[in-house]
Amino acid sequence: MHPLTWDGAAWLEQLDKETLLKMYKNMVLLNSMDIVLYEAQRQGRISFYMTSYGEEATHMGSAAALTMEDVVYGQYREAGVLMYRDFSLDEFMNQCYSNDLDYGKGRQMPVHYGSRAHNFQTISSPLGTQIPQAAGSAYALKQAGKQAVAICFFGEGAASEGDFHAALNIAATTEAPVIFFCRNNGYAISTPAKEQYRGDGIASRGHGYGMDTIRVDGNDVLAVYNAVKEARRIAVEKGRPVLIEALTYRMSHHSTSDDSAAYRSKQELAEWQKRESPIARFRRYVESRGFWSEEEDVAYRKEARADVLKAFAKAEKRKKPSVTHLFTDVYDDVPQHLQEQRAELERLMAEYPEHYTTDDYAAKA
Repeated sequence: MHPLTWDGAAWLEQLDKETLLKMYKNMVLLNSMDIVLYEAQRQGRISFYMTSYGEEATHMGSAAALTMEDVVYGQYREAGVLMYRDFSLDEFMNQCYSNDLDYGKGRQMPVHYGSRAHNFQTISSPLGTQIPQAAGSAYALKQAGKQAVAICFFGEGAASEGDFHAALNIAATTEAPVIFFCRNNGYAISTPAKEQYRGDGIASRGHGYGMDTIRVDGNDVLAVYNAVKEARRIAVEKGRPVLIEALTYRMSHHSTSDDSAAYRSKQELAEWQKRESPIARFRRYVESRGFWSEEEDVAYRKEARADVLKAFAKAEKRKKPSVTHLFTDVYDDVPQHLQEQRAELERLMAEYPEHYTTDDYAAKA
C-alpha cells in the first residue's frame, strides 16, 4: 500500500459557504424525496423504493469532490450524487413512475436511475456488476488521456461478490484511475457485518491488491469530501486506483421489500439516529459557521417538501411509455421475427380493444 499524506485542515479553505449550503440543502432535499416516495410505495402508487436514510453524507461528500467529467457507477443508493449534479426532481419522479418521460422508457425498476447528461451510468439490479465495469471505464479514460476518474459505489455485501475481487485486481494491474467507494452500512440486506466476514472490514482487502486505501467516517460529510478529493488526486495525478471504505449506518429498511425489525432492535436504530445522523451533524456545523439558522432550516424543509410533492403530482399524471417501445432499442434494424411479433400485437390490440386498451399509454412513438 502506498503511503498517504494528509493536511487535516485543507478542506476548510477549499469549501466556501455556497458549496457547504449546496451540500446541506441537497441532503435535506434527498431526505424529503425519500419520505414522499417511500410513502407512495406503501400506498401502491409506485412499485418499489429504496431510501438513503443515514447515508446522505456519503452521497454529498463524494459528489462535491468530483467533477462532471468523472464517470459515476452507482449501486442503488446513490440518488444524492445525481441530485448534487442537478438531476431534477422531475427526472427522479419520471423514473420512479416509469412514465413516458422516463429515460429508461419504463424498462427499469424504480430508483434505477441513469443519465448521459450527468455522466451517471444506469443502475443495474444484479449485485456487483458495476465494479468491473468501472475498472474498464477508468482504463479507457487513461488510454484517452483524460484528466478524469471513474467512481464506483457499492455496499459491503457486494464486496463479497467475485466481481469485486476481479475488478480490484484488474484496476491495480492496469493502474486505472478508479475510486472504489464502499458504503459499509453494517448490513447486507439482513446479514450483519459480523456474520459476513472475519477480516478488518473492507479496507484491509485493498492492501492485498497493493492499492491505496482510505477508511473514513461515512457520517461526516466533510470527512467524506476530503477522502474522495484526495483519492481523486491520486487517481488522476499518479494513475492509481484507490479503495475507500466509508463506515456508515443504514437507518432505513433495505428497501420497501424488507422489514429490518426482523433482524435488528429498535434500540439499536434509535441510538444510531440520536448519535450519528449525518444531516443533524452537518447542520450543527453550518450553523456554527454562521451560514444557517433555525428559521432558514424550517423554511427550507417546507420548501423542499413542497417541491417534491409538486414534481410527484406531475409525474403521476403522465401516461406510461408507448407500447411500441417493447420492440425498440435492442437492434438498430428490427429483425424479421420482432417485426412479426409487433404486427401480431397490433392486430390483437385492434381486434380486442376491450382487453388491450392503450388509454393509459403514450401515443405510438
